[in-house]
Amino acid sequence: MPFPVFGRLRSHEYYAIVIGFVFIAVETFLTTIISILPKPVIQWFYYRSRSLFHLVVGPPKPKTEEERVADRIRRARDFEKLCEIFGYAFEEHVIQTKDGYLLGLHRLCVKRGEERQRMGISTGKPVVYLHHGLLMNSEVWVCLTDAQRCLPFTLVELGFDVWLGNNRGNKYSKKSIHYDPNSLKFWNYSIDDFAWHDIPDSIEYILHVTKEESLSYIGFSQGSAQAFAALSIHPVLNERINVFIALAPAMSPAGLAAPLVDGLMKASPTLLFLIFGRKAILSSAHGWQSILYPPVFSAVINNSLRWLFNWHNHNISATQKHAAYAHLYSFASVKSIVHWFQIMRNGKFQMYDDDVQTLALARRSQRVSGVSSYAPARFPTRNIVTPIVLLYGTSDSLVDIKQMTRELPSHTIAIPLEGYEHLDVIWGKDVDEDVIPNVVQALRTHCARPERLEREIKVNGLSAVSDLGYTTPADSTNEM
Repeated sequence: MPFPVFGRLRSHEYYAIVIGFVFIAVETFLTTIISILPKPVIQWFYYRSRSLFHLVVGPPKPKTEEERVADRIRRARDFEKLCEIFGYAFEEHVIQTKDGYLLGLHRLCVKRGEERQRMGISTGKPVVYLHHGLLMNSEVWVCLTDAQRCLPFTLVELGFDVWLGNNRGNKYSKKSIHYDPNSLKFWNYSIDDFAWHDIPDSIEYILHVTKEESLSYIGFSQGSAQAFAALSIHPVLNERINVFIALAPAMSPAGLAAPLVDGLMKASPTLLFLIFGRKAILSSAHGWQSILYPPVFSAVINNSLRWLFNWHNHNISATQKHAAYAHLYSFASVKSIVHWFQIMRNGKFQMYDDDVQTLALARRSQRVSGVSSYAPARFPTRNIVTPIVLLYGTSDSLVDIKQMTRELPSHTIAIPLEGYEHLDVIWGKDVDEDVIPNVVQALRTHCARPERLEREIKVNGLSAVSDLGYTTPADSTNEM
């Protein structure tokens, strides 16, 4: 069915389609131009955007120590450089999923300043696995401006063996033994594939290396959705995960704050294929970042998040945004976004629906008979046995906690974070007081052999972690 939207949209929605195509055409043209421009020309645009910014807001002021650290974080090109800023050593691992994708894993198992003689072996410590959200990679966990707010660094100091995963297709997992990343087949994946392969295969590898029987799972946003899905369809995985902590959990969001975009995508999620194609979505983001002055780029991101999700991010400082927004985007398939709009449209946490034509016919039949003849398969999330702890923001437009808890087992614990939005849960200015203590408490309660953890570090307030005396060497470059 080449044009599934015809006959199902209103006149203003067709107008939105035209606008969407014009936007994508202009973006594609500009992205192509940016890709062939020499570096001096790109720098010229960058400096012009900087001059325009300071013309509007005033001349630059001397930078504080935190702002200089934020600059270093923003310019860090990868996970390794981000860890170096705070003096942490890390390991890189690569796993092969059962369907042939190569996924990058990052491991933090040594405290700050300590040395380890042998890499890639068991440490004898409790294991924690962290997984990022949609359009992200493992860098989002370690791009905070101070270490005491950084969850992975805190867990390492407490005595955990910390692993950070990456989805197929993103910055650290853009390879397959079967498909070239420039091919359509490489990007033909949805949340189903994360649940069937990426999550269980990553956990199997980690437990094999660490010689542990189970690990603790922390997922942010889509990283939590992937765990909900994986645990619901892999009963044995419930024995491998001793606790599942979902930060800003995602399961069946109500929709977007922008009515036109929300209505259009729910009416026909596959419209995204017509606009963006069938490979990676928003692959031009890095090009725009290279020519825009960081405060200008931050303003673009802020306005986009406000328009799409009604997030104002007041709990995230401007300095933190400056540091972290540069690490916010990573590659993801258009199909995975389509999957989310299918979930939003049906109000069900379901598997990807390939049979769009059958669904359209079933809907017409339902309007006549009142009974549906077709229903996409749901993820059976009520079957999850693993203990579940939800930490959600009360101002997060993507979390309907009542609907979510109805679809989860009765042993689920939900902890509200007053006034928090979505990204606040990992980057907020007070996560060391509001979020991390709850995470640590859940880990201490459920992780394997908690007596191995540091006993002197208090859970409430994490006072000993706060007193570690982190000092970050400032870069000699003072960019204005």
